[in-house]
Amino acid sequence: MTLPDIFDLARLVVGDVLIGIGGLAALVGALGLVRLPDFYTRAHASGVTDTAGAIGILVGLAVLSPDILTAVKLLIVLIVALFASPASCHALARAAFRSGLRPSLHEDRPPPAVPGE
Repeated sequence: MTLPDIFDLARLVVGDVLIGIGGLAALVGALGLVRLPDFYTRAHASGVTDTAGAIGILVGLAVLSPDILTAVKLLIVLIVALFASPASCHALARAAFRSGLRPSLHEDRPPPAVPGE
């Protein structure tokens, strides 16, 4: 094997591993949406794992991209996703709280509908 062949093989392995890690993070986030008890824990799990999944998948795709222009475009999409995903998760949680949805504090009793109850 020549040096360029070894470099291409390493690039393929690194890209595939990053995409796998990103896919696994997205899968854990999907499981968190199903298994967690209330809206706020679900929002937190999906926001964190959505960002981690986007990092893994987009960086892996950038490593595997055939040219530098495609890699730069993927990294720009990643930068936008890194700002948009946490901001949208925060906006959803804030809107839910302002509309009266309170976090579940104990599993044996429902959360109060109005603060201070």
